[in-house]
Amino acid sequence: MKGNTLMIWGNFTLTHILSLVAAAALVAALYFVLKNASQKVQLAVLGVLSFSGIAAIIYNLVTWGVPLEYLPLHLCSLNALLLPVVVFTRNKTMGNLLLLWSLGALVALILNYDMAEAKLFDAPFCFYYFPHVLEFGIPILLFKLGLVEKDARCIGSTIVITMVSYTLIHFVNVALNSHYAAIGSETVANYMFSVQPSNPLLALFYALIPYEYWYMYMVIPVVAVYLLAVYAPQLLAKYRKKA
Repeated sequence: MKGNTLMIWGNFTLTHILSLVAAAALVAALYFVLKNASQKVQLAVLGVLSFSGIAAIIYNLVTWGVPLEYLPLHLCSLNALLLPVVVFTRNKTMGNLLLLWSLGALVALILNYDMAEAKLFDAPFCFYYFPHVLEFGIPILLFKLGLVEKDARCIGSTIVITMVSYTLIHFVNVALNSHYAAIGSETVANYMFSVQPSNPLLALFYALIPYEYWYMYMVIPVVAVYLLAVYAPQLLAKYRKKA
């Protein structure tokens, strides 16, 4: 029985916590392997790994037989679609955007409620865990390896692009839910969680602003604090230079 329990991913179980440690170790290992490699090798390795999220999107669309419920419209899926573009173009605006979007992948690994019953190393687990680890880790590696420039001036574009994406996806949710209502389905489209909360943290936001779409605006102050912390060294250096 104990062995079977250890084979279930769980949420904040020993297995789950060890998987988070393993995720950090994997990203760190990639950094130490690549830091002395040529830029060409760095981009080639990260480029190949960056397609893991797209593989997961295809897997979900094909495997479960309900493609409308697995459209690539969650933040992690948007991250997955953008990641190869950023790796191969090294676009500064998009790269800095991923510093925020990659946080969504980390949150998905920690608040893994929908996948808590998954068995370790079964296909559903692998197509969830490893893409999320890389969607979180690769943006960090791009900056640590000097492949993309971190620029605090991108804070504004990061917030604007994120909120525009969120708003457009909410309209997709509205359209899909109208479709589901018309066919008598109880399915609820909730991409980017604009319709209803999916975890205790978002439930707290919803308790404060109990309206779909609008409640997620409670995330903006959290995002702003996170981005200020990420860019703090650059902002402080700029301030000292002016002083």
